[in-house]
Amino acid sequence: MSSDDSSNAPRERRDAVREKALQVQTRQKRTHLIRTVSIAASIVAVVAITAVVVTWAVSSSASRPMLQPSNQTDDGFVVTDATGLPETGGPLSGTPTPTPTPDADADADEATPAPTEQPVIDIRVYVDYLSTGSRDFQLANAPQLARWVGEEAATLTYYPVAMLTAKSNGTKYSLRAASAAACVATHSQESFFAFNHAMLSQQPELDSDGYSDSELADMAVASGADHPKVVRSCIEDESYAAWARQATERALQGLPDTQVALTAAPMVLVNGTPYVGALDDPKEFAQFVLTVASDAYYSATPTPTPTPTATP
Repeated sequence: MSSDDSSNAPRERRDAVREKALQVQTRQKRTHLIRTVSIAASIVAVVAITAVVVTWAVSSSASRPMLQPSNQTDDGFVVTDATGLPETGGPLSGTPTPTPTPDADADADEATPAPTEQPVIDIRVYVDYLSTGSRDFQLANAPQLARWVGEEAATLTYYPVAMLTAKSNGTKYSLRAASAAACVATHSQESFFAFNHAMLSQQPELDSDGYSDSELADMAVASGADHPKVVRSCIEDESYAAWARQATERALQGLPDTQVALTAAPMVLVNGTPYVGALDDPKEFAQFVLTVASDAYYSATPTPTPTPTATP
């Protein structure tokens, strides 16, 4: 073997090793590139799928109209049946009856007679089912409220609001309870008063989880709700939660036919006048109602118009 062949052998081996290293490096770069492209493609796919899901959810929510409860006026539910409570409340009586003034002119029979019927009193209660004040007012006044409604001496309207939604460990109990009340008022109007009373008399503790939707549905059925399956489905689906939230916002901005806005629950209005007395004193509330009724009576009584006298 020549000396030239011996000197070229190490160089050829180095070249072969270098070429093999370059091949390995090229393969590694190709593998890394493929992996990077695959990861990027996967991320793009995930983002695309997420975007589609979000878009579908938003469009679906936007296309689905907010459910509005039936049997409501200005976000309130009129009590049509107030039976089933103890008969301890007294009748709405005590309004003074005006004594007619004798007419000096016997022939002056043109005066308009005073009305003999007392105007019906309008009682409105804005109620949060987690409010202890709402519970105290209901327990103290429910019997006489039921009595007045039964005698057709007063109309009684409850307005479910959710001002204490944040006071139930994240379960939004106030909002869910207001939605449940709307479900019963919509599908079983006659049992609304009984269900409203049950939720307040069995009120959970503030800052607790409150009742589950299933438990609220059980309470509604126990209160005599008609169409129990429909009522249960409505309550467990929280069908009127969005409505209850917006109804609360509207009340905070201003109450219908008044110059006041909701500031706390309960807020009780009698002929539009807020009651500021003790919530747990039925006698004080009854006296307030009678005073408002008396004012309404005299305001509705026309003043006799004197008969013009002919000039000789």
